[in-house]
Amino acid sequence: MAHALVRAASALLATPSVERSLDAARTSACATTVIVGALFLAVPFCRAQVLSPPEILDPELRELQQKHMTELKGVAVAISSHPFPYRFYFSRKLDLTEEQERLADQRSIQFARFRNQIVLQITGNYFAAYSGELLKKEDRARQTFDDVMLPILKAAVPAMQQEQAIQNFALEISHHVRKKTIGVTTERAENVVLSIPRDAAILLVSASTAAERQSALQQAAMFVDSQPLALGPPRDSPVAESAPPPPPVPVAVKPAPPPPPARDTSPDSLKALQAAWQDTLNRVVRDLDASARFVGYAPPSFINFRKGAYLQLSITTPLPATAAGSRYRLAALAFDEHIAHLIRPLMAYFKDDPNFDGIDFSTSIRLGGAAEAGGSMAVEYVFSIAALRRYEQYDCTGQDLINSGFILINGERVGLDLQSAETRAAR
Repeated sequence: MAHALVRAASALLATPSVERSLDAARTSACATTVIVGALFLAVPFCRAQVLSPPEILDPELRELQQKHMTELKGVAVAISSHPFPYRFYFSRKLDLTEEQERLADQRSIQFARFRNQIVLQITGNYFAAYSGELLKKEDRARQTFDDVMLPILKAAVPAMQQEQAIQNFALEISHHVRKKTIGVTTERAENVVLSIPRDAAILLVSASTAAERQSALQQAAMFVDSQPLALGPPRDSPVAESAPPPPPVPVAVKPAPPPPPARDTSPDSLKALQAAWQDTLNRVVRDLDASARFVGYAPPSFINFRKGAYLQLSITTPLPATAAGSRYRLAALAFDEHIAHLIRPLMAYFKDDPNFDGIDFSTSIRLGGAAEAGGSMAVEYVFSIAALRRYEQYDCTGQDLINSGFILINGERVGLDLQSAETRAAR
């Protein structure tokens, strides 16, 4: 970063206006002033890596984001200047190619909720490609933790450790895995999520011994592609060498619980659900209408879907004319650009276990410039409450959520692969 600042200062000094203004006083003090000015020039670049407070719908989180904008920008500067072994980008989305990443929204530092806790969340794509044959999943996750997550925590935790509202630090990092299948090398993304309590994070970044670091990590939770993974000590660390294997623990086999009783989806039962939730639904429409774009003539209501009671939300999804393509491409873009952003704010209104089975996001996709008549496509994204809760708590990806639910395009069920659908050329 020092080289970048010197180059910026040299370029600044080379302009005619600066040369004229500094002709009478080219001293070391002036050079110092120019370098400090270059630091301020670097701040707007990092500002794009911190989410703007007005974009956060939760009032408590929005207030925290506004309160700590200066500290968050400093965290962005510190992380951006760290020499990662491979290129690292802040990102709102995982699983992007590097070409897509350069054009993508990189505002990823924000306050969020994870498992009903307030967390400082940082998301990014790390373009290291590990060998699937030489490194096991645990080793790949450990390498990304050591090379990326730990430096990020060392930048973020000291800056934010005085904020008592923070309960957790949550990092989402995507790296790549290469494997050979029938002689052909393939590469895919692998997503690693780390959730570590605030006190454990403070202990981790200040630890001076391997035992202290491992004690802190025992309080953390790690997931690789939504599957929990124990983050043990490095294979060559003293803790790893001296720790005896845990004794086997006998596990009692419990009988499977009886299936839950069938949901009553009679018209009277659905009306009772509607009455019980009407006040909440009114607040949902009032608070989220700007982002959800609810259809005025079709208010939220409960329907019978596959013998379950589902809350149907009728909304409109505008897409730019440049998004034109196959119906799968439009459905994938509508999910990534609209539906996915509604889930966490919406689920905040349905805490604990609501007495219905899921939510049906029923949207009319409209391309920019298309006529109202004949210029739209109807898509329904139907997900269970359990699947939505996993997505809300960052326990699964958007693709996992899609795979667990039902996608209906113009009334017909389809399969939807987000990444491949979005990259398809317009037809």
